[in-house]
Amino acid sequence: MRILIATAGSRGDVAPYTGLGAALREAGHDVALAATGSFAPLAEEAGLQFRPLPADPRAHGDVQDKRALMRAAAAFVADLGEGFADAVAEGTDLLLLSATTAPLGWHVAEATGIPSLGVYVQPTAPTGDFAPTVTGTRSLGRIGNRTAGRFALHMTDRVFTPAVIRLRERLELPPLSAARMRRRRSTGAWPVLHGFSTALLPRPTDWSPHLRVTGAWSPYVTPGRRLPDGLEDFLAAGPPPVLVGFGSMADGEGERLSEIAVQALRRAGLRGVLQSGSAGLAADGDDVLTVGDIPHALLFPRLAAVVHHAGAGTAAAVLRAGIPSVPVPVAADQPFWAARLAAIGAAPPPVPYRTLTGERLAGALTAAVRDPSFGQASAAASRHMAVENGTDAVVTAVRRLVG
Repeated sequence: MRILIATAGSRGDVAPYTGLGAALREAGHDVALAATGSFAPLAEEAGLQFRPLPADPRAHGDVQDKRALMRAAAAFVADLGEGFADAVAEGTDLLLLSATTAPLGWHVAEATGIPSLGVYVQPTAPTGDFAPTVTGTRSLGRIGNRTAGRFALHMTDRVFTPAVIRLRERLELPPLSAARMRRRRSTGAWPVLHGFSTALLPRPTDWSPHLRVTGAWSPYVTPGRRLPDGLEDFLAAGPPPVLVGFGSMADGEGERLSEIAVQALRRAGLRGVLQSGSAGLAADGDDVLTVGDIPHALLFPRLAAVVHHAGAGTAAAVLRAGIPSVPVPVAADQPFWAARLAAIGAAPPPVPYRTLTGERLAGALTAAVRDPSFGQASAAASRHMAVENGTDAVVTAVRRLVG
């Protein structure tokens, strides 16, 4: 069967699907990944076909306030909609849609008759258990949380509306709003599998049965891949270091963040590894090493803790390694996942990016590394995650859907 996994966004929105795609490939399917062009190497490393989507989240800037984030999202979606149907047309028997591509994929599925399945790395359906991931960390009560969840979906529909109108015209479909299509999928119990761990976020108690949580999906790592020799030498030269990295966030802030990171590490008496990322972190010294793209699965178990932006994928990777987090959330859903890490005891209270200083980071690092409770909570979550088998659950669901 020809399966197309379609996703879009930053690296954290794409990388988990390489592991999922590899599992489906090993189950005997022909699997392609549709994403923006910069992620072709990730697909190819996992042995997946790659179909480029004509949008680039980096083209719309690094935004941290919510209004700017909405404007950037609308521009990104407008670009995305232009090439979505082309990616599907290359040959597809089953569509697996992320939360960022489902509002477009539903219309392509209607036009082509191709069956589809949701594969989300974030919870988007309203629930009374917590407020929407994009609105922050404060609970509004059960009624308030559900109301806020519906409003968040309404705002998503507004972002997608122009792209949906153009896409349906291209597909020669009758007019149908983004909101009405979403309601149609919801009332029709369209199945969605969620790739996050219940160790970090329990499945909402009021979700319908068609909304499942499988456990987190890990990015693909080539069997036998090793860490670079220079990094191995650094790890062997002293006690486990702390990694500091902000992933796809903080573009252009490398000099400031590097100074803060080194100051904090030295105040806390810790060795450090700076992962350059989009920010361009860099520092030299006997107690600090700068690295580029390194698989989390290989490096994180060798560390004392990780300072990170609390994206869903990185948060899961740190938990899987069984080590403490020091979350420094920047934007979007990151404050939500940062708060969840603290709530389960695997991290001290988050340090918001806007208030980050060397002194505050040093305090959080000292707490994370010196207080054994954070490592114990993360290790417990790691044991929980080890038995979830998230990719196996998707492979089984695909077999049932088409069988």
